[in-house]
Amino acid sequence: MKKLIALACFLLAVVNAANAQELKSPNGAFTMKFSLQAGGVPTYSLVYKGKDVIKASKLGLELKNDKKSLLNDFIVTDTKTATFDETWKPVWGEVKSIRNHYNELAVTLTQKGTDRYMIVRFRLFDDGLGFRYEFPQQKNLTYFVIKEERTQFAMAGDHTAFWIPGDYDTQEYDYTISKLSEIKGLAEKSRTANLSQKGFAATGVQTSLQMKTDNGLYINLHEAALINYACMHLNLDPKTMIFESWLTPDAIGDKGYMQAPCTSPWRTIIASDDARDILASKMTYNLNEPCKIDDTSWIKPVKYVGVWWEMITGKTSWAYTDEYPSVELGKTDYTKAKPNGRHGANTANVKKYIDFAAANGFDGVLVEGWNVGWEDWFGHSKDYVFDFVTPYPDFDLKGIHEYAKSKGIKMIMHHETSSSVRNYERHMDQAYKFMKDNGYDAVKSGYVGDILPRGENHYSQWIINHYQYAIEKAAKYKIMVNAHEAVRPTGIARTWPNLIGNESARGTEYQAFGGSKPNHVTLLPFMRLMGGPMDYTPGIFEMDVSKLNPDNHSHVNSTLANQLALYVTLYSPLQMAADLPENYNRFSDAFQFIKDVAVDWDDSKYLEAEPGQYITVARRAKGKSSWFVGNVNGETPRTANVNFDFLDKGKTYIATIYADAKDAHYKTNPQAYTIRKVIVTSKSKLAQLSAPGGGFAISITEATKEQAKGLKNL
Repeated sequence: MKKLIALACFLLAVVNAANAQELKSPNGAFTMKFSLQAGGVPTYSLVYKGKDVIKASKLGLELKNDKKSLLNDFIVTDTKTATFDETWKPVWGEVKSIRNHYNELAVTLTQKGTDRYMIVRFRLFDDGLGFRYEFPQQKNLTYFVIKEERTQFAMAGDHTAFWIPGDYDTQEYDYTISKLSEIKGLAEKSRTANLSQKGFAATGVQTSLQMKTDNGLYINLHEAALINYACMHLNLDPKTMIFESWLTPDAIGDKGYMQAPCTSPWRTIIASDDARDILASKMTYNLNEPCKIDDTSWIKPVKYVGVWWEMITGKTSWAYTDEYPSVELGKTDYTKAKPNGRHGANTANVKKYIDFAAANGFDGVLVEGWNVGWEDWFGHSKDYVFDFVTPYPDFDLKGIHEYAKSKGIKMIMHHETSSSVRNYERHMDQAYKFMKDNGYDAVKSGYVGDILPRGENHYSQWIINHYQYAIEKAAKYKIMVNAHEAVRPTGIARTWPNLIGNESARGTEYQAFGGSKPNHVTLLPFMRLMGGPMDYTPGIFEMDVSKLNPDNHSHVNSTLANQLALYVTLYSPLQMAADLPENYNRFSDAFQFIKDVAVDWDDSKYLEAEPGQYITVARRAKGKSSWFVGNVNGETPRTANVNFDFLDKGKTYIATIYADAKDAHYKTNPQAYTIRKVIVTSKSKLAQLSAPGGGFAISITEATKEQAKGLKNL
């Protein structure tokens, strides 16, 4: 009997060892544990420096029309571990090279009674955890439909969260700051009007979700490599403080059509006791595949101006005529229409922007409203909206191309799809070929309004596949893509670096629609930018929108110095100087910073950071010794402290500091700024005021003794 008891204990120990696995990050700060609970339910947990990041949380997927979902009755039939360490160079980015270093655990789970199996692959980095579901080819699991993914993220407390409400169609909300337990009560207030929106639960939020714990941890939840899968939201159980994944459904309510072999996107958890580490993390990129474009020489960061802000504010119009209540492409004769006199994309106006770009060292000019169809483009569930190749009578497309070429300026095409994705795919080859024939190497695409086919959502699997199709198709034509209203990025730009920018959040345009919160730009890097750069369109110098359009009484909730800082704090290889040329001419001394600032970088240092309050960043220009510093501030005035120890030792630099004046305020005195030049070295330190909604920007160039003469040391 004693021998039998001993054998039973030994067998139990073996089973427990097989069902429980532990993984540590390369630096040992993180520990991830995987185990099977009673009933064969897979779970994981994550600890950082002894503090709970994720408590024991369930894994699995609920299947549609299937007798048994992939939730329980699993046994561990194989485990594999590995270590990976490489350094790769991005085509463009915040840094010259990125280290991809992780320890990996792959757990094969076989389900009793079905003989189906899946692999849960965990990768633990020094900055966090990524995991995904993998479905190898097998006879008992081939085609299947996801009813819901049941991945859990169990929080260890009632954390402070920085969130926007869950929505299948838009991310264009201001952020709300609250305790997790308060999300349900604030959901309705947080959901402001949008041209397309569809919420799903009062406790639903979107990723990237940033949180801060009472014991000083910063936690970020998101996803990486969103390919052929629905976008993930999170739904909170306020009683247990457990988030569960909530995928975006298609028109008939299904959340994913899968064919093995296939994988889910990576679910990501980035954590640290220092907020700066969250901003500096490259884990999302590292979980994506390497670049699939062999020759990337045509992919170039761009600083541009354009015919856009004047239309957003209502100063001019996208439409050519007010005479037709409706138009039909191929049948409406625009040559017989009476121009409304407010059309912004006319030849003379566009040439003005080209001249301005050429005179000030910009790379490109964007023109919106150049093509026919804008008279009734929105709100009619209209399939054939634009053809993307036919210009209005007052837009000399070939003449503008030749004029821009003579000035060394690249034109940027605009494709507003009106969310008719079938129409866009129908015209895409023709449109991209038309672009290349006329010298356009980049396109800004838009997906305003409800998706056609009717009932589809902006973030469902089928529409995610459309966005990816557009990126890959554009790459074949050597075209860079800046997609607006598309799904928020998940690091795919590593694989397809022609995806040079996205909007996918509340951008500058909302400053002309009533304004955004003054701390909005201190939050975007913690959430929206975790998956890739944003085309935020900064650089507004005239904050009173009524001076452009007397009927628009909006106010840009930012100081002028804050607008300058955005070129550094909101990373993007695609940066627009969004205001009108005449406003830049009024403030030509401040405009100098926008002319000087780089758009591609060799190094980035996050000097200060606290979500919702402030961010200070220093970046070194690609292939140069010059640095640029940006600071953005929330609603409370503060003194930022900058240590210049990132500069090369033994060298002397000239720092030009563009800062808020003492009486600056985003609402009452936004254009109050000062500019001063001082000598700095690696030993210099700066204490600089940041006003409410304010900030500062610094350009730093290496100086000779002759250049430094007459300037004071900082």
